[in-house]
Amino acid sequence: MHALDVDWDHPTDPRPGPRLDHVRAYVTTAGADGHLWHGVPTLLLTTVGRASGRTVRTPLIYGEDAGRFIVLAAAYGAPDHPRWYDNLTAHPEVRLQVGAASFKASARTATRAERETYWDMMTALWPPFEDDQAAARPREIPLVILERP
Repeated sequence: MHALDVDWDHPTDPRPGPRLDHVRAYVTTAGADGHLWHGVPTLLLTTVGRASGRTVRTPLIYGEDAGRFIVLAAAYGAPDHPRWYDNLTAHPEVRLQVGAASFKASARTATRAERETYWDMMTALWPPFEDDQAAARPREIPLVILERP
């Protein structure tokens, strides 16, 4: 699939419920309502479905370091990686909305050293990530680096 074939403007949003409410509030207010969620910063990650080729939008807690955005593929401690993570491993070109700003980014799984560097930052932002990792064992929760091209 070529980047020109992707419909970035009409992503699929989460199913009805709190995550969909979060995404809708974030989008309609340009992040004024939704960027901070339970006191932590969130972004909207849009990936390309690895099988469908359709775009999918997901709200995620993020950390930031030197212009790079860091997210965890925690999936609430599920035994499998979330679909959005599988999508970006197949198609690393993504779109982000961080507050009012929307832009292209490239996604990659952090190296072991990067994971060690950023894990504490992410669990300081959202301590339940530690519980998610304990529940996910033996799966190691991937840490993802998102960077502007």
